[in-house]
Amino acid sequence: MKQYLLGFDVGSSSVKASLVDMESGQCAASAFYPESEAPIKAVKAGWAEQNPEDWWQYLKLSLRKIMAETGATGEQVKAIGISYQMHGLVCVDKDLKPLRDAIIWCDSRAVPYGDRAFNELGSELCLSHLLNSPGNFTASKLAWVKENEPELFEKIHKIMLPGDFIALKLSGVCNTTASGLSEGMLWDFKENRPAKFLMDYFGFPESVLPEVVPTFSVQSQVSRVAAEELGLQEGTPICYRAGDQPNNALSLNVFNPGEIAATAGTSGVVYGVLGNVNYDPKSRVNTFAHVNHTAEANRLGVLLCINGTGILNAWMRRTVAPEGISYAEMNEMMAAVPIGSEGVSVIPFGNGAERVLENREVGASIHGINFNKHTKAHLMRAAQEGIVFSFCYGMEIMRQMGMQIQKIHAGKANMFLSDIFRQTLASTSDATIELLETDGSVGAAKGAGMGCGFYKDHDEAFASLKRLAVIEPDLARRDEYLAAYERWKSLL
Repeated sequence: MKQYLLGFDVGSSSVKASLVDMESGQCAASAFYPESEAPIKAVKAGWAEQNPEDWWQYLKLSLRKIMAETGATGEQVKAIGISYQMHGLVCVDKDLKPLRDAIIWCDSRAVPYGDRAFNELGSELCLSHLLNSPGNFTASKLAWVKENEPELFEKIHKIMLPGDFIALKLSGVCNTTASGLSEGMLWDFKENRPAKFLMDYFGFPESVLPEVVPTFSVQSQVSRVAAEELGLQEGTPICYRAGDQPNNALSLNVFNPGEIAATAGTSGVVYGVLGNVNYDPKSRVNTFAHVNHTAEANRLGVLLCINGTGILNAWMRRTVAPEGISYAEMNEMMAAVPIGSEGVSVIPFGNGAERVLENREVGASIHGINFNKHTKAHLMRAAQEGIVFSFCYGMEIMRQMGMQIQKIHAGKANMFLSDIFRQTLASTSDATIELLETDGSVGAAKGAGMGCGFYKDHDEAFASLKRLAVIEPDLARRDEYLAAYERWKSLL
């Protein structure tokens, strides 16, 4: 009889479930719900909320699909892992019921609370202990609730991240991880415990934090109530949970210092592993505890987010490219243009303020156009180069923090489908790119396999990960890439 690992990926647009065959390591089935994007409530400008109970309903429906597709029974599921949207706030009462809708990652109402804490506590204290500004993270969102909904705040028994809430629904047990608390600015890296100084500053009782359990461990077990509701077996262990970006890195087998996980969808993320506790003095990148961070072996996830990534490429397709052209055809047009786009440079920051630029909103701009020689293809190539250069600019900050970047792991999707994007990134950063077949819910399932001891380490867990392509830096032409990058930087 086959045995499976079950992974859930709780996003803001859907919940995805995957069953992974324990013996082969291959995904047996995946499904997500809803198939159209889940609603986000925005009562006021800058607000974003979701009902946590909706995530549970989506989970049940996606699980039902994969169990029906495979014919699997609850007894065949041997461990469960959870990936989830980061930085959210779920507040529950003594009966472990939500007191209000969750304030999710893209809600910006708490920015003034985090900025005030950063200024009043001092940047050195915050950065040396939290590795970030309190900013717009979970702790600041709770500060907003305390000031604006004081009666509700008094009823809070525990606060949780979205993944903690799903684990609670599965098990009836309320706990969290150090990695999770770090993404909420609630983990003190110097003291290796919850951040008491920030809790005291905001006036939060320490009792609102759940028990801290290891990322890879038997964190809890499926309760009788959840087993009956889901068709799983009571006592099935929940053995792993992590935020979506650390989990994406895990899914790409990124665990060691100097390894990078990159994505390039609407926005772009570069997530690198640092082997020592450090921070950027200007707080231009976010730093969290990676999934395998311990007090004895530091593994920090340094996260760079570029808002104007795939959205710029999409804008070029809509606005500049010949009408009706595909992305693949755009890439073919660009291939005729030399490295550096013959002097055209694109600054790609047209999707809001960028943290890497110290929260400045510089906008997007095109430079160096010569009306006598430049074409649509030049503009399109310069846009892709500009996106790559913004990645490399952030990676320079990571290197200044002590990261030795040698390899970039990415899924073969979105901007990484472009040969020009991939080769420009490899050659400018001097890092080898490995394109891999990956998925967040599959990664969560394999994380559960590590947490329950089925896999002895991450190399065994991801031995079946399919490598689709390897892109090496073009050393013969690296000077051309670097010259274009230096010209781009001079325009910032």
